Amino acid sequence: MTSRAARAGVTALGAYAPPKVITNSDLEKVLDTSDEWIRTRTGIRKRHVAADNEFTSDLAVRSVEDLVARHGEGALDGVEFVIVATNTPDALFPATAALVQDHFGLKAGAFDLLAACPGWIYALSVAKAYVESGQYRKVLTIGAEALTKVLDWEDRSTAVLFGDGAGASVVEAVPEPYGLKSIVLGVDGGGAHHLHKRATGCCLPNGEPLSDTLYMNGREVFKFAVRVMHTSTVEAVEKAELSNSDISLLVPHQANSRIIEAARELLGLSQERVVVTVDEYGNNSTASIPLALKHALDEGRVEAGDHLLLVSFGAGLTWGASVLTWGGA
Repeated sequence: MTSRAARAGVTALGAYAPPKVITNSDLEKVLDTSDEWIRTRTGIRKRHVAADNEFTSDLAVRSVEDLVARHGEGALDGVEFVIVATNTPDALFPATAALVQDHFGLKAGAFDLLAACPGWIYALSVAKAYVESGQYRKVLTIGAEALTKVLDWEDRSTAVLFGDGAGASVVEAVPEPYGLKSIVLGVDGGGAHHLHKRATGCCLPNGEPLSDTLYMNGREVFKFAVRVMHTSTVEAVEKAELSNSDISLLVPHQANSRIIEAARELLGLSQERVVVTVDEYGNNSTASIPLALKHALDEGRVEAGDHLLLVSFGAGLTWGASVLTWGGA
């Protein structure tokens, strides 16, 4: 236990994508699709895919290893809790987070968090509450997915969209003016039938059968995404007591370039103030924002004091947004 912190922030970040790549040209050979069709509708050129013997826990571990490589061997010292946000855990139990905790020999509690694609933002929210309440000093938050293992590779509407990967961050107390300045979370369970995959149930409460592989009503999810990307980010900026002009970078969920562009226009941000990596990775669900943020850091686009606007949407239908002022480590 520790005394109440002024504010929690992200002090370390790492990410990982498997080396195996499937391009649009590869998919042309097995699906009724084309590189042009995929790029114009989604912006995706390729996606990284886990090996047959590589699962979500493996990807999560690799992302933490990258975090340590970037920030030093002491980056995990004092971690008291591990949260893995994922929709594709290795098993229903034990938690993937427990496997990560064991791999690094951390003396920490651990659990998995399932909140669809906004899961990493949800994990940040939990970590923020732990740190700022004084319950835990340092929390390792990970978004990791092996989505290609639950796809129907004969369904061109979903097979072209998703990739695998992971991103990890350390959340702990930071001094002013840094840290997580606002969190906005929400869900509309009435839209559950638009995006789902069966686990132990056979149908939704309304009797609609659940799909054994990932199912998505792309048209309805697109409309929902554009709307909620705008409303949740506006709320997050207001809660942070900032304006859109204060935002250095928008780091959105990398699901579809058209959704990102629509959100950018509604927020009135220039293209230079938006991070886009969907062409490289496709949709990595909970891993997409930390992967995108890692790219922005590597490209020198993020400096201490920058206000970063994070936003995601997904099955549930869920959404999450946050303003993170970078720095303070």
